[in-house]
Amino acid sequence: MTNGNGTGTPTIAVNGLWKVFGPAEHKIVGTPDADLPRDELRAKTGSMIAIRDVSFDVQPGEIFVVMGLSGSGKSTLVRCLTRLIEPTAGEVLLDGEDIRKADGQRLRELRRRRFSMVFQHFGLLPHRRVIDNVAYPLEIRGEDKASRHARARAMIDLVGLKGHANSYPDQLSGGMQQRVGLARALAVDPEVMFFDEPFSALDPLIRRDMQTEVLRLHQEVGKTMVFITHDLAEALKLGDRIVIMRDGHIVQAGRPEDLVGAPADDYVADFVRDVPKANVLTLRWVMRDATPEDGLDGPSFPADTVIRSAVHVAAATDKPIRVMDGDRLIGVVDRRQILSAIAGADDESAPS
Repeated sequence: MTNGNGTGTPTIAVNGLWKVFGPAEHKIVGTPDADLPRDELRAKTGSMIAIRDVSFDVQPGEIFVVMGLSGSGKSTLVRCLTRLIEPTAGEVLLDGEDIRKADGQRLRELRRRRFSMVFQHFGLLPHRRVIDNVAYPLEIRGEDKASRHARARAMIDLVGLKGHANSYPDQLSGGMQQRVGLARALAVDPEVMFFDEPFSALDPLIRRDMQTEVLRLHQEVGKTMVFITHDLAEALKLGDRIVIMRDGHIVQAGRPEDLVGAPADDYVADFVRDVPKANVLTLRWVMRDATPEDGLDGPSFPADTVIRSAVHVAAATDKPIRVMDGDRLIGVVDRRQILSAIAGADDESAPS
């Protein structure tokens, strides 16, 4: 994963976003009706709030995961970000430009050049070869055949489909078809890639492979990614930062270790209850302040090292492990703390 840390100038800034479906769409936001439970609001107005006053930033080059169960609003949210669905209120800024104010021509330009989407349903053209499917957005953009095919071949190779450029979609497995979708999304060299539960229909082993593929591609091309999922394991594997949604609003936002180590409420706690904490929490989470008695000559690890990765070193030394932020010592962690984390014991330490 990247070092996205929620600081700096965001690539995407979402401020006070609402989406209301129904006849009273533009009469609810800012009124007492906006606070009604869903059933009461529907009975009174015939409308439903799908996105409720949502705000967050997505930093350049990070994988930002939006997670929630069915009906939480996550897929509606990503469609609002790209205006496949028109938001009711709020701002969606791409590098400071309010996408909601873009006219039709500007919106088409943004979709062709600045961002791309990967859906659960591949949407491949069955009568076109892989190379022509990947090159299709470049064709729409008006690029000549030679240049768009050259770009498409490079993307086909990048996603691990070398040798399949002349195949047709029905000759490929589901995982391979989704790779074609990834290549097509990458072909336009977008600034931001949106993924709407792209692997939900795949078999578990293929799904795991595709998650690893996304991480590999992210490391190679460094795109900002917004990833929608209902699967906690997928969110924890991919996300630099994660937001959990429920009934259209954000319940908690933070790094994976924030959600696992300090769930905001019982709803989040139920999500993360069975997660092995040592596989998610970092040394930053369990470290304590260093004292002169610690000696400070023990082994060292970066602060974002996952606890389980330091187990073998902790077991081989009696000295506290130094936790580093670059060249700066920010704390220490000893064998007891690491073993407690692995055992799932509660620890009073908190991240700095």
